[in-house]
Amino acid sequence: MRILAFSDLHRDLDQAARLTEMSKEADVVIGAGDFASIHQGLEETIEALAGIETPTVLVPGNNETLEDLKVAAESWPSATVLHGNSIEIDGKTFFGLGGGIPVTPWDWSFDVEEAEAEAALAGLTEGAVLVVHSPPKGHCDEAASGLRLGSTAIFKAIEEKQPVLAVCGHIHESWGQTSTVGGTEIVNLGPSGTFFDL
Repeated sequence: MRILAFSDLHRDLDQAARLTEMSKEADVVIGAGDFASIHQGLEETIEALAGIETPTVLVPGNNETLEDLKVAAESWPSATVLHGNSIEIDGKTFFGLGGGIPVTPWDWSFDVEEAEAEAALAGLTEGAVLVVHSPPKGHCDEAASGLRLGSTAIFKAIEEKQPVLAVCGHIHESWGQTSTVGGTEIVNLGPSGTFFDL
């Protein structure tokens, strides 16, 4: 299975067009959140991606709400929005959880408390592909300040369930970084589009 994954598009319609073209080489596409910028431009960005006909998994970032993403994605037939749930595509399970985890300092942000995230991640099954907007604590989560801003709940879930792959975004300074927890590869994606062969 060939996966094309990206995050943090933040209204970049030119990059959306490039990802749409790249998707023709993939079996599954993953969008790991932040299609909008502070709740602006979500519809246009999803519209620009809706030409992707490959089965696509989306999670909300902290720049758009779950409800807004679900509504916007109604016009994208091949896309499924996940948040605390999973979907099976060609025999592989994809589990998604979006939002800023832990809670961010911004009052406009779509965030999830660590305890809520831990409860939601209980549904993650072993060997699944984990799609999260926020990185796990201590992995691909270093901000410019040097602070590690990832989620302890996500780290714990990866450690316990060992997904085959965990993709995230959110912390822009860590785009392109990779790490491992046990046998799980963790990648902070960014908007450029990364291919994975599972």
